[in-house]
Amino acid sequence: MSQTTSPSRRTFLASTAVAAAAVGGVPLLSACSSEGGGNRNEGTTTKKDAAKILPTYVASKVVEPDIPGENGSRPGFTGKAEPYDALPASVPEKMGRGGEIAIMSPLWGTPPKKDCAYYRAVDEAIGVKVDWQTQDGNTYGEKLGAVLASSGIPDMVVIPSWEMQGKIPSAIDSRFADLGPYLSGDEVKKYPNLAAIPTAAWQMSIFGGKLKGLPIPAGAVDIIIPYYRQDVFEDKGWEVPTSPQEFTDLAKEITAPKSKVWACEDMKWTAFNVFGVLPEKPYCWQWQGEKLVHRIETDNYLEALEWTRKLYAAGVVHPDARTGQGDAGTRFTAGQSMITNDGNAKWYGWTFEQSEQNPGFRVQGMDIFGHDGGDPQLYFANPAGIWAFINRKASEETVQECLAIANFAAAPYGTKENRLVRYGVEGTHHTLKDGVPTKTGQGVTEVQDTYFFTASAEAVAAFPDHPQVVRDWCGWQQRMGAFMKKPLLYGMQVREPNRWANLSDQFEDLENDVVRGRKKVSDVQKAVEDWRRAGGDDLRDWYRKLIEDAGESAA
Repeated sequence: MSQTTSPSRRTFLASTAVAAAAVGGVPLLSACSSEGGGNRNEGTTTKKDAAKILPTYVASKVVEPDIPGENGSRPGFTGKAEPYDALPASVPEKMGRGGEIAIMSPLWGTPPKKDCAYYRAVDEAIGVKVDWQTQDGNTYGEKLGAVLASSGIPDMVVIPSWEMQGKIPSAIDSRFADLGPYLSGDEVKKYPNLAAIPTAAWQMSIFGGKLKGLPIPAGAVDIIIPYYRQDVFEDKGWEVPTSPQEFTDLAKEITAPKSKVWACEDMKWTAFNVFGVLPEKPYCWQWQGEKLVHRIETDNYLEALEWTRKLYAAGVVHPDARTGQGDAGTRFTAGQSMITNDGNAKWYGWTFEQSEQNPGFRVQGMDIFGHDGGDPQLYFANPAGIWAFINRKASEETVQECLAIANFAAAPYGTKENRLVRYGVEGTHHTLKDGVPTKTGQGVTEVQDTYFFTASAEAVAAFPDHPQVVRDWCGWQQRMGAFMKKPLLYGMQVREPNRWANLSDQFEDLENDVVRGRKKVSDVQKAVEDWRRAGGDDLRDWYRKLIEDAGESAA
């Protein structure tokens, strides 16, 4: 998926979650019911109740990282990859029993033939034949809704967080199996790779009080990164800014329209981090004394928009960003803009892309500074954002076959299973050149992102062809992780009442209009007042009850 200028939050979530993943009966809270016959699964499951159904965590010791995780950062692997035969196995014996499982998942690419050599090899290793029913990831939500409303639901269905809108959440409640009897507590130990998935990712897999999803874990520090052209900065002698004012001053120095060079792209995403703006719903609330306040009601939110607006007004933002034309990443790598913000996967992606045509190209992550030039206030990223679900009508044998697939797919980096899933058969789908797995033409065609959608191992950084990217990325995450905290209700699935589900939808377009100068900050303030009258204050009361029952009351 390409990353365009000023992406919507939905598009951004999709692009970053998929790219990052490729790198490697419980009582509910009292607030879960409402007068007048509200959905019985509105609300969330308390951490106390979640603890009763979460799988036991057993860390994988099959392969140790070169750079251990710190402050929530991803573990890093910088060494050369070993030949397949020299790799350890995380699934010593076949767990599949020869069944056939139909799986529906998104795919951003051309689907390989169903009987291709890659599918045959992985299915043989797992002991289960998979009938892949892949759908175009860009229009996946449309197909998903139709399938879940039908009687022909596949054995497994992949649902990303950005598609959990409309009737999808209620379909998860009614259409998919409770995996607690198979995975809760020590039961998960039958599936060692699933047991090694971080507990926070499993907690986000609790829907309607039951353990239903098989997660793809995300890195805790996988937040928007402000990238800059390190090679050009060093060549020009530019100092990396450490405050909003320094950023603005440098941006004016860099910008040279006659030379078709501008300082930056749209920096709204970074501005939100610089000014300590809360994440998206449901983690968009904070206590100010005894008052519960939404992100859009904070001074931080308005100040972030105002700072971004001033960058546009100063003419330091690439003009195509204002109109939403072209691709910000392409302009960045071409040297038309020197600073941009994007998902973590671009660190390696741009480096790999430019390695042959521009060997001197180097990208670096700018340390995020606070609004006053001091330490920033950052928030940990969601522990998971994509899940696989198993059909509620599936037999016990079918559920076990699905879990065998997921356990194989969740093999950690550096194992035989991980190599097979990610690169296919050595000699057929990839070769090992100087310790770097390189796909053959057949590998490019057949080895697509499919199996890892059924479950995935802990998120890591591992690029044997560009180990410096691993060092830089892990170092950046370690530094930024030191300034991170958990927002209220962190890592908990929250179902808002349907009557308020779309209450804040207009704010993204309004934000973009404000920073581009088409509307004023005062228009945002008016929209907030309208939001309060339209249900925002009622939603606040609902969340207050939810948060207090979760034990996260004001200090």
